[in-house]
Amino acid sequence: MSNTVKVINVGMADYKTASTPDILMTAGLGSCVGVCLHDPLQKIGGMAHIMLPKANGKAGDNPFKYADTAIALMFKEVLALGGKRGRLRAKMAGGAQMFSFPGKPPVLKIGDRNAEAVADELKRLGIPLLSSDTGGSFGRTIHFDVSTGELRVRTISHGEKII
Repeated sequence: MSNTVKVINVGMADYKTASTPDILMTAGLGSCVGVCLHDPLQKIGGMAHIMLPKANGKAGDNPFKYADTAIALMFKEVLALGGKRGRLRAKMAGGAQMFSFPGKPPVLKIGDRNAEAVADELKRLGIPLLSSDTGGSFGRTIHFDVSTGELRVRTISHGEKII
């Protein structure tokens, strides 16, 4: 068994799973939401980079793009790797309102809708959401350590924190 840490990049509208000592990372979370599942006993987990709230029958183009379909697929894979439903925990970050126009109310609020859809899907699956860092008007890059369950959230001009 190797102790070399691999950083596994999760692209937009994608998900990946990993086991200890690896780290999952995604960049460019604006209105998108990065959601992480973790089994602390098995030290395995997954990360999805969600672009939109619901597939509404359109998941055929890319089911990893949508909160409802991506989380369900990632959940099944984490279980197949040895995760247990009752031990799974979740964290999320992103969901910003990236664009606004002076004097106009925010139009689509896609970031808010993405964060709400992720929380709803986790609730439907019975997975507790331990922490989140969502909203605002700034992008995020996240690193998820499947060994510890720490989610490191980095932002430009807003610093870094662990949730």
